[in-house]
Amino acid sequence: MSALRQLGSSSDGILSASVSKAMFETIARNILLERTDCTLELYEGSGSNWRLTKSGTPGNIGSFEDILFANNDMEDSPVIVALFPACRESQLYVGLSFLDMTNRKLGLAEFPEDSRFTNVESALVALGCKECLLPADCEKSIDLNPLQDVISNCNVLLTEKKKADFKSRDLAQDLGRIIRGSVEPVRDLLSQFDYALGPLGALLSYAELLADDTNYGNYTIEKYNLNCYMRLDSAAVRALNIAEGKTDVNKNFSLFGLMNRTCTVGMGKRLLNRWLKQPLLDVNEINNRLDMVQAFVEDPELRQGLRQQLKRISDIDRLTHSLRKKSANLQPVVKLYQSCSRIPYIKGILQQYNGQFSTLIRSKFLEPLEEWMAKNRFGRFSSLVETAIDLAQLENGEYRISPLYSSDLGVLKDELSVVENHINNLHVDTASDLDLSVDKQLKLEKGSLGHVFRMSKKEEQKVRKKLTGSYLIIETRKDGVKFTNSKLKNLSDQYQALFGEYTSCQKKVVGDVVRVSGTFSEVFENFAAVLSELDVLQSFADLATSCPVPYVRPDITASDEGDIVLLGSRHPCLEAQDGVNFIPNDCTLVRGKSWFQIITGPNMGGKSTFIRQVGVNVLMAQVGSFVPCDQASISVRDCIFARVGAGDCQLHGVSTFMQEMLETASILKGASDKSLIIIDELGRGTSTYDGFGQCCIAFLVFLLQVC
Repeated sequence: MSALRQLGSSSDGILSASVSKAMFETIARNILLERTDCTLELYEGSGSNWRLTKSGTPGNIGSFEDILFANNDMEDSPVIVALFPACRESQLYVGLSFLDMTNRKLGLAEFPEDSRFTNVESALVALGCKECLLPADCEKSIDLNPLQDVISNCNVLLTEKKKADFKSRDLAQDLGRIIRGSVEPVRDLLSQFDYALGPLGALLSYAELLADDTNYGNYTIEKYNLNCYMRLDSAAVRALNIAEGKTDVNKNFSLFGLMNRTCTVGMGKRLLNRWLKQPLLDVNEINNRLDMVQAFVEDPELRQGLRQQLKRISDIDRLTHSLRKKSANLQPVVKLYQSCSRIPYIKGILQQYNGQFSTLIRSKFLEPLEEWMAKNRFGRFSSLVETAIDLAQLENGEYRISPLYSSDLGVLKDELSVVENHINNLHVDTASDLDLSVDKQLKLEKGSLGHVFRMSKKEEQKVRKKLTGSYLIIETRKDGVKFTNSKLKNLSDQYQALFGEYTSCQKKVVGDVVRVSGTFSEVFENFAAVLSELDVLQSFADLATSCPVPYVRPDITASDEGDIVLLGSRHPCLEAQDGVNFIPNDCTLVRGKSWFQIITGPNMGGKSTFIRQVGVNVLMAQVGSFVPCDQASISVRDCIFARVGAGDCQLHGVSTFMQEMLETASILKGASDKSLIIIDELGRGTSTYDGFGQCCIAFLVFLLQVC
């Protein structure tokens, strides 16, 4: 990086620094993917004339996707959430709307809320929110400080907008342009909400969805239910090490890093990320996932066969997204064709399975794949590609329209072939003239210099006299000498001119092919959903069988019955570290007997690890994974709340003890008799007597009464 210098000579000038392209890409990834306190704007120009060409936020990275993921997988789908708090008859309500631009999805929800905004916190975690829109001038009776604390704790960028931006006028009409299908179901959905419509209008305006006609007819909208998944607060996400952190020494430090054995490029990682933040509550759904994992665990050939095929699948979601860009070319079309052409092999592998879960595999995976592979769906796209694109040129790294697809292209292709034949004949004649073997000693290359001959320095010394007399040396490098003559230069110029005409002629045809390919988006989206789920489930099986001590399938019971019994349980991340000989522990939470437990012991005795591993095992089970235990029986929990570690917040005038009390208050407001609550050393922010006597005991008594 160079030294700082000022852009502009007036007092309004700003400090700047010149960086390399690689450094800029690193900075962009840091701002948009890791930090949540900055936005990024890209200007182009010189002198005093600069114009904004790109802008991005952690929630809206679309403009910078090509930079961010040129050499990296897209592991998460950033979501923007808009909130509108309102107070009616002394009850606080929150209207929520979210936008997932990667998956082109909108959602709405509204719900009563407590003073600590515990429901909002759970929703931000479950949705994977990266940015939150909030009206700058809410009702004065509503204290927004706790909400702002929640947004900060969830590591979400807060963007305040004018209250006037939260409008619902003409909302149904606007949505009718971008939502796939009829507008009537959209009207029926909107009629169910009072407070969520303003946030939805704010999202449409903020993301400028209506300004981009490639969005038209490509979005879906849904009603979001907070009770569909296990609720997690931000403290639980940190305590259980669910997400990867900057300071992780290796990938096994986090639950995501440990469980990520996915093969597809990006798709499986994003789904795993979402599943870890949205553990299931329905016993049947959990058992369906566990059945699939068991099938893969018991059949290594099935698992390995799938892994080999899934490794050849590109990121279908992102390729589909690329088709909708106005600058799209043939590359995503071809890659989609190549990736989806692997599906018959995946079907064949799944069809060979004849175990006890064959019916589930057929209904869950085979039937959807067969439906979307039909001739009137993927078959039509396959025919388009095979007819319109010259697949033989892919070996040369070129994406061309087939000359058979257009008569004008056919004529130009014939002319190009004639010139190519002349160039190849000249190659043979030149080799004979210099007494060199074709290709082995004298090579013909095509690049930025056009068509040129190349030979090694050793060969150049042998023919130097003839070379300097009849040929023109263009370049001398370590890898050899490049040269040409008048005939080759004329033929190369002819070829470049014809190729330019060919490229111009095919540009319109390319646009038509890309546009028609975009109409198959629904096919690709369904393929991506099936393949990414297969990828994550086989990843769970691979983890369960490859650990030092294999994982076991947990027995799942409904939340109002059964107990939590973990025999020989281990912490999956800790036991995966090198040099660690983990000592298993039993945990027996029995209703009416040991449903509530206090763990005591000396420092460094493993108390914190034990309570964390209980939460991790329950989370993994409800995600649908096997668990690191000798035997496990788990009653489904509706949420996991955690208070592990504490720190003060001096900027807000909050001491360590006060911070503990605020977090504890949030737990008490959100917990139910079906919750799993993990508390580590409550009250240590003050004296031992006060912390244990006045705080800890009072909290435990109240918790026992509530839960």
